Amino acid sequence: MLAALSIRDIVLIEKLDLTLSEGLTVLTGETGAGKSILLDAVSLALGGRGDGALVRHGLPKGQVTLTFDLAPDHPAHAILAAAELPDEGPLVVRRIQMADGRTRASVNEESVSVQTLRLIGGSLIELHGQHDDRALVDPASHRAVIDAFGGLAPRAEAVGALWKAWRAALSDARAERDRLEIAAREADFTRHAVEELTALAPEVGEEAALSERRTGMMRSEKIAADLDEALDAVAGGSSPVPSLAAAVRRLERRAGEAQDLVRPAVEAIDQALDALETARAHLEAALADAAFEPAELERIEERLFALRAAARKYAASVDDLPAVTARFSAELERLDQSAATLARLEKTVAEAETAYRTAAAALSSERQATAGVLDAAVVAELPPLKLERAAFITKVTSDPASAGPDGYDQVEFWVRTNPGTRPGPLMKVASGGELSRFLLALKVVLADRGSAPTLIFDEIDTGVGGAVADAIGQRLGRLAQKVQVLCVTHAPQVAARARHHLLIAKATADGAPGQDGLAEDAPVTTRVAPLNATTRREEIARMLAGATVTAEARAAADRLLKAAR
Repeated sequence: MLAALSIRDIVLIEKLDLTLSEGLTVLTGETGAGKSILLDAVSLALGGRGDGALVRHGLPKGQVTLTFDLAPDHPAHAILAAAELPDEGPLVVRRIQMADGRTRASVNEESVSVQTLRLIGGSLIELHGQHDDRALVDPASHRAVIDAFGGLAPRAEAVGALWKAWRAALSDARAERDRLEIAAREADFTRHAVEELTALAPEVGEEAALSERRTGMMRSEKIAADLDEALDAVAGGSSPVPSLAAAVRRLERRAGEAQDLVRPAVEAIDQALDALETARAHLEAALADAAFEPAELERIEERLFALRAAARKYAASVDDLPAVTARFSAELERLDQSAATLARLEKTVAEAETAYRTAAAALSSERQATAGVLDAAVVAELPPLKLERAAFITKVTSDPASAGPDGYDQVEFWVRTNPGTRPGPLMKVASGGELSRFLLALKVVLADRGSAPTLIFDEIDTGVGGAVADAIGQRLGRLAQKVQVLCVTHAPQVAARARHHLLIAKATADGAPGQDGLAEDAPVTTRVAPLNATTRREEIARMLAGATVTAEARAAADRLLKAAR
């Protein structure tokens, strides 16, 4: 509930701090005392449209602060959590209005956008007046009212979940269908790519290995001729080996004649022959290592050309070609499986749509039944409100073609104020006073079903009196047993039913009551004071009698208060 209201420098209110309680609180005062200023201030704090004209003349800014005590299960807690706002202790909502038209908003001392403020405020207070464009007069809220009254919110949430599942299935099927169409257009290219790359069979690291082998072959080709020439010199036609071998044999035949002279030379030549034989072996091994088939070099170069051409064609590196092959193969496999996949997804779509439409149809039927119960309950409240010939009609229009997350029902409250006239939307058919009474009857019926914890009624009794005003007071009293109710009223019958009574009046800067005929520059403020039993009786007597309070008016006030008790 609304626990406290604090206003600073808004229009005629210089400083106001009110502590509010449960039950029915009425605000009374003479016309022009500033009752509407209070409601404008509350509306501003709840996210209403700002206006620099609300700031007291000559001051840079004004502000309104609302403090709420919330039940643990109040919807505002979820809103605060979603907005990542602090949620400990009382909920404090503040709106600062600058004289230049700018505004600032905060919740629990954290800055918030006006949209967030409006969302939170809508869960805290409902404002109802003769020309109100908020609360129940907005047809967009009527479907939620029916669901709350009939306890259909869980079913509505289930329908919303089925709607999301259906739309998700549709999205998946659409995406698969689009992918299939694109893949089908590219199927020939994909098949060619798979065939070409499969035949090429590239391997990771193959390019580096082939390049290294080719480089080695080209180096070997350059030194092979020198190795061959060296081998010819060592073991070929120009080799000294035969001559040295013959010389050794001749010397060995002479060794018996002069062994000391011959032996050293023979041994040296034998060592030279051994060295030449070793050189020949090394040269032959080197030539064997350097030897290659020119055809092999050609094959390597052709392979490198094919690999690099494929890499350019498919915009990848040579080492990535195996992955490209796998990707094209997978696409080709998916293409072959897409028809079955699409059929499965379309079956899921059909099942999801059937589930949604079945649940939406059941919800629609329950809304139709609930609408009849609500209409009967509201109509039962109308006769004492001088609307005995009126009708309240909850118009539920169902159109399966207009399916949505809330089902396919459009709900709007219609009324017929007199027999023989055509019913129409509540806001268009009912006059100001009738609208207020219709809304009161509706709120009495809905009090414990989806209502905000605080309801504010602005002059709901305008244009009525006597028994009708008393009936309004009775219903406001009943409503206040379940929610907190604040009511601006001119009807003594309503004021007498209140648990708390606040008097709104103008006063001059020195605290004297405001008077007509004050100088234009005389500072005047609006003040609000709680009334005790004596002052309350006097105020109700004033409401009965007018400017001059008589003994008869006081007696009538006593009778009203006694009857209310």
